[in-house]
Amino acid sequence: MAQQLNYNHLRYFYTIAKEGSIVNAAKLLHLSPQTISGQLTVFEEYLGLKLFDRRGKRLIMNDAGKLVYSYAEDIFTLGLELQQSLDMNNPEQNVVFTVGIVDVIPKILAFNILEKCFELEESIKLISREGDYDGLLADLALNKIDLIISDRPLTPGVAVKAYNHYLGECGVSFYATEAIAPSLKKNFPKSLDQCNFLICGDKSNQKINLQSWFDTENINPIIVAEFDDSALMKFFGQSGYGVFATPTTIEPHVIGQYDVIVIGRTNSISERFYAISPERKIKHPAVKALVDAAKSILL
Repeated sequence: MAQQLNYNHLRYFYTIAKEGSIVNAAKLLHLSPQTISGQLTVFEEYLGLKLFDRRGKRLIMNDAGKLVYSYAEDIFTLGLELQQSLDMNNPEQNVVFTVGIVDVIPKILAFNILEKCFELEESIKLISREGDYDGLLADLALNKIDLIISDRPLTPGVAVKAYNHYLGECGVSFYATEAIAPSLKKNFPKSLDQCNFLICGDKSNQKINLQSWFDTENINPIIVAEFDDSALMKFFGQSGYGVFATPTTIEPHVIGQYDVIVIGRTNSISERFYAISPERKIKHPAVKALVDAAKSILL
């Protein structure tokens, strides 16, 4: 009978591969680099093949290493799912559920989705992490978060084992202060030509969509400011510095919170939203609750 695989050795290899070096893996595992290096050697001797090509001080996974890595990733992902399932069935266990929110997602939309966690029968401790798309995707790959709410899907070719779940889409609404809204409502959207406009920054898909729509409609607004922080953009709009736009789904909140008036809407610009998770088929109750809540809000 073949000797049983040592899963500690597999974990050491997997961590080295994910972290890119023995030194980084040693820090994460709280072991010395010498220990990690020695355990890797033992593992390679057991398998009878090398998993990395040594190029100076760098370790580059070879074809055998990539094959072992793909199995290791499945094994440890399944282990994590097992642990989560057991935690969910333990009434005394407060299950930690970590959600990453891409920072361009409107806060009120994120709140409306996340609050559904507290309607579950299971005891959930919610942890919300906000960040940029790439950073949150890296955290998902390291199992630091359970789900990402994003304004764009996972693109093909990205080296992360994760899946897109389409949540829905909506059009875009445009706002201005009471002083200038009446004149802008007339002949909308042509009234936006040469009008002061506040636009989202490069992180948001909305900027690209707006600029494409402006070109199609032959509109040339004067972009007076650009914001990565959509809340700050709304405050400037509230103060009369220009027209701004948001997803139509949060229109009631924007009107009530910022004392502005809708001057027009369009469905030619589509704001799409996605959940990105390690699961192809959603099984985690909290993830399912969030996805269902988002679909009910957006569709």
